[in-house]
Amino acid sequence: MLGLWLGEHEGAKFWLNVLNELKVRGLQDILGAVVDGLKGFPEALETAFPQTPVQTCIVHLIRYSLSSASYQERKALAAALKPIYRAENAGRAESLLAELEQSELGQRYPHVVRSWRQNWPSVIPFLAFSPMIRNAIYTTNAIESFKATVRRAVRARGHFTSVGAAKKLRYLALREACAKWSAPMNHWELMKREFAIHFEDRFNPSKGWLTRA
Repeated sequence: MLGLWLGEHEGAKFWLNVLNELKVRGLQDILGAVVDGLKGFPEALETAFPQTPVQTCIVHLIRYSLSSASYQERKALAAALKPIYRAENAGRAESLLAELEQSELGQRYPHVVRSWRQNWPSVIPFLAFSPMIRNAIYTTNAIESFKATVRRAVRARGHFTSVGAAKKLRYLALREACAKWSAPMNHWELMKREFAIHFEDRFNPSKGWLTRA
């Protein structure tokens, strides 16, 4: 965890202030950011760290796609989307999306294909990596689970006398959750070798990490 920030509204200005604070603290680069539709975050990231690719959460994108389909066709639509985000490369993924668009299923749900096309620049970055890295960066589920731990701590306490009291409880919940992170990331040594080739001089094997937001 890099920090704890409170704000009344999420937006590009809020996120830019967060990123600029991290830069002042010494953060020099972000190799990749996995996001789930945070308002204004991609724009702020492009300003603060223009070299950083933004990867949308594929799980959230799939959920959005299936939410607009009839219950009877959700399984078929999920099966049609699966080859796209599991394609061997971005070119093949785009061809499969075009095939879905022309299919009978795609004709019934054109807004699903349109949503994927609109998000395409942030859908495909993870396809440049091997399966072991894709599995680590295609979703924000890990951070969602972490945030759920904090929300449970807040709900258990009920009302707070001040914003400061709420912030202190969140800090304590974050510290307790972080203390449980004892297991290393799977295949991290192999990942570092791949990052070193992919990012070249931008990657420091002793310090490189991917940031999820």
